Amino acid sequence: MADTNANAPNKTGFKLDVQALGPILALVALIVIGALLNPDFLASKNITNVLSRSSFIGIIAVGMTFVITAGGLDLSVGSMTAFIAGIMIMVMNALLPGLGAGWFVILIGMGTGLLVGALAGAANGFLITRMSIEAFIVTLGSMVIFRSLVTWLADGGTISLNFSIGSLYEPVYYGGLFGIRWPIIVFAVVAIIGEIAMRHTTYGRHCSAIGSNEQVARFSAVHVQRVRMTTYVVLGILVGLASVLYVPRLGSASNSTGTLWELETIAAVIIGGTLLSGGFGRVWGTVVGVLILGLIDNILNLTDLVSPYLNGAIQGLIIILAVVLQRARKTSR
Repeated sequence: MADTNANAPNKTGFKLDVQALGPILALVALIVIGALLNPDFLASKNITNVLSRSSFIGIIAVGMTFVITAGGLDLSVGSMTAFIAGIMIMVMNALLPGLGAGWFVILIGMGTGLLVGALAGAANGFLITRMSIEAFIVTLGSMVIFRSLVTWLADGGTISLNFSIGSLYEPVYYGGLFGIRWPIIVFAVVAIIGEIAMRHTTYGRHCSAIGSNEQVARFSAVHVQRVRMTTYVVLGILVGLASVLYVPRLGSASNSTGTLWELETIAAVIIGGTLLSGGFGRVWGTVVGVLILGLIDNILNLTDLVSPYLNGAIQGLIIILAVVLQRARKTSR
């Protein structure tokens, strides 16, 4: 099977990967700009808040990296997060009268979030792999379904976690280890595992092979449907994990929860160097992309240069620019 990683460095000598260096330089430039524009930018409290809020997108983006590398796409992750968060809260509230406010109820809620995420991802994957429906169509449809379901469950309002459970659950977001909040730690662990899986496992190589040329992958004895199905299930589990960490932050879910998260997730993956057309993925690049988007949002909030309401527009432009640059590199080879 042909080498699917056309951007890999020459093993016989050092080779500067300009494409990989670009996002890192952009991240460094943003840090410098942020520090110059506002003295509070590099304050530990601000950095912690940026990393904590970026962790939700980051955890999901790691899963999205594998989906896109294998030639797929998922537009439903933001709506899926809202739906999972709503189900988690309803389950914990329902168990409270019988089991009392304790960690057992919270653990059941967490397990429910991971299970619902896995099932939602499996549903998307089944329709895409077994029913042969385009990923764009399936996930666009499920995006609307999940958003409508959480709106229905909330009766057009908000699903709120009982205070007695919420106060006990809060440390999952606000607590941490050695001053580092749990969402940041979980994001780091997920990113490390994702990078190892992408670079050093058969599964990662198969994702790249499928995204590069599905027919060649089939002839090379790669179980295309199984691998692609797995990418959606793993993504669903990671959406569930992000929801587990998100619920204690606000203790509620509504139809506005996770809005535009699919845009931020895809933007982070593309900024990091993963090809939107599939065939090549870079998990550590996705992490850099997540940090870039988080810093842009933070700089807009700390300064008056551009309205923070234009953040979505800026992210959309970044996606378009990143894809244009990817195509320009392809045509120049």
